[in-house]
Amino acid sequence: MAVSEERVGIDALLERVRAGYRRVGAGEAYEAARRGEALLVDIRYAALRARDGLIPGALVVERNELEWRLDPQGSHRLPEATGHDLRVVVICNEGYASSLAAESLHRLGLHRATDLVGGFQAWRAAGLPVTAVPRDGRLGSP
Repeated sequence: MAVSEERVGIDALLERVRAGYRRVGAGEAYEAARRGEALLVDIRYAALRARDGLIPGALVVERNELEWRLDPQGSHRLPEATGHDLRVVVICNEGYASSLAAESLHRLGLHRATDLVGGFQAWRAAGLPVTAVPRDGRLGSP
């Protein structure tokens, strides 16, 4: 027996997903992170980080690993995944993929997850801090 599925386009899906939480602007994300009230998580792929730079202090987690790394109950979680009350601001390049990622984190119980309106490009356009990726491409010590 076939399961009936509702077909929805990406624009409608984004609208539906975004209605489930309050997105934040670049200035608000910056201030929340500066005060230690939010964890910025950069899900952009390596080529975009190399091209455009990094947000100082943001945790870099590839999109395909996000749920495993931020699930507070997961066996592959990062030390920063301290609990379901963690305020996470997901950042992609332009603010589309991050909306879907934030919704996925909500499904894991991270009810304060949100995303950055306009993504990294909005952060940079606001004149907020950006650093270059080191020439060797490494983001930190092994």
